[in-house]
Amino acid sequence: MKVSSPVSSLDVVHRQIIACTRCERLRSYCARIAQKKKAAHRDDTYWGRPVPGFGDPEARVLVLGLAPAAHGANRTGRVFTGDGSGDFLMRAMHAAGFASIPTSHRPDDGLMLADAYIAAAVRCAPPENKPTPEEIAACHDHLVAEVAALPRLRAIVCLGRIGFDAAWRLLAARGTVVKPRPPFGHGLAYFPEGAPAVIASYHPSRQNTNTGKLTPPMLASVFETARRAVQQVEHS
Repeated sequence: MKVSSPVSSLDVVHRQIIACTRCERLRSYCARIAQKKKAAHRDDTYWGRPVPGFGDPEARVLVLGLAPAAHGANRTGRVFTGDGSGDFLMRAMHAAGFASIPTSHRPDDGLMLADAYIAAAVRCAPPENKPTPEEIAACHDHLVAEVAALPRLRAIVCLGRIGFDAAWRLLAARGTVVKPRPPFGHGLAYFPEGAPAVIASYHPSRQNTNTGKLTPPMLASVFETARRAVQQVEHS
């Protein structure tokens, strides 16, 4: 029997994500933003659809965020692309050797990820960056399916509390239930038995980076932790 490769499996999952219409509120919002646009991007053709993950199909590190930004990934069609959060994240990933360039401007910018894959807990841009619990739950099986196509995964870097909570739900769906759920705190790393490590980070939102809640050295340290976690999980 022929076994599907990770790449072809991801292609199938990506098509399913892009075609998703489960959340009427989110789909209506994304379509409205794609028509209205932002003044700075008035000449752009917005993606306006659910956004699949992006990166190396052989990745050992999953970077898990919240959701596409209305004028970032909802415009460009690539997660963490086209806004300040993407550039902030990519500088840290580039410094740690996970990204080929330190910026993430558009899908044809030449950015390649090595040993890393980026996804989000929610695949449509939510109003005010606040998805409902029901919308988060509706997206859960997309994440489960995508991660099932990443056979070498050893660590999950969670950007923000929603990404952190999504990581534990993901592990539970894969048979690793941890109770009580560990607390969220920037830089904390957890090593559930028989599962990828879970590493918590503040989200690189403008609110966090502009106020200094998250600094470049703080995020760089998270990816250094991820490197060490991969080795620890592989040798455990």
